[in-house]
Amino acid sequence: MSSRLNSHVDLSRRSLVIALGLGATALSAQAQGAADGLLIYNAQHVSLTRAWVEAFTRDTGIKVTVRDGSDYELANQIIQEGAASPADIFLTENSPAMTMVDGRKLFAPLDAATLAQVPAAFRPDDGHWTGIAARSTVFAYRKTKLPRDKLPKSIMDLADPSWKGRIGAAPAGPDFQAIVSAVLQLKGEEATAAWLKGLKENLVTYRGNSVAMKATNDGEIEGSVIYHYYYFGDMSKRGENTEKLGLHYFRNQDPGAFVSISGGGVLASSKRQPQAQAFIKWLTGKGGQDILRTGNSFEYAVGEGAASNRNLVPIPELQAPKIEMSKLDTAKTQDLMQKAGLL
Repeated sequence: MSSRLNSHVDLSRRSLVIALGLGATALSAQAQGAADGLLIYNAQHVSLTRAWVEAFTRDTGIKVTVRDGSDYELANQIIQEGAASPADIFLTENSPAMTMVDGRKLFAPLDAATLAQVPAAFRPDDGHWTGIAARSTVFAYRKTKLPRDKLPKSIMDLADPSWKGRIGAAPAGPDFQAIVSAVLQLKGEEATAAWLKGLKENLVTYRGNSVAMKATNDGEIEGSVIYHYYYFGDMSKRGENTEKLGLHYFRNQDPGAFVSISGGGVLASSKRQPQAQAFIKWLTGKGGQDILRTGNSFEYAVGEGAASNRNLVPIPELQAPKIEMSKLDTAKTQDLMQKAGLL
């Protein structure tokens, strides 16, 4: 795309800009934003964010550059950069990294129209960031090794000595740490510490959810704690790493039914506020949420009335526990995991 928007913007483009809520005043600012480009610090899956960005640019003409990294890596970078951060937007896989940045007051409040597009259950009360997608905790199990009547009733059961060497996870990753943060909020510090101590004895550790899932399918272990979309993503291809697996949903408001929220927010330091706000509004609206329904990310849509991929268990049927996202304690979680020897 050229470095300057074509001055002959057609009427349909103008209508779309207005529909995005930028208004007449922000129209010229959008043109400048398209010339300069937005910068996203992205901790979401690369392929999903690329699909979002390409569609957003196609719809609006606003150019976007993406810098990829992990949840905590980019959160810490934003905190270090502070008001000098060149980023306009921060996207994550899990919400604790959003809370870290929000706690330093580095987000701008999101527009009310954007917040109205996302149910309150999927965003913090302060309105400084919002959920953009979601993923469910699941227990993937090797069907020939673990009959359904022997599956754990709670994720807390996995600390029992009877599971020693039979289960796996990727504790060093932000996905598993988000799950531990949910356990901490729901069960308290003492119970979480005891649970982590048992997991340290029982877990076979892997570098990533997909690796743990493959190990389960290959019969190295009987089950693994992962997020649901790793399974569905593999199944949508050739299913080589899932053909022998079943998925167990803990349900019953168990900590193991935790639904983790992917977050998106506009940095207060952004010099392109109208364009950045427009991106988050687009992401939580029909454009962004439809990509979750029709694409191959297999993450849950969280927009008001938005449908998820038809292969997924509907969110209400997950019977997830109620979690206050803004109170997921990253520092305490990592401290407890370090004391247990899992980090």
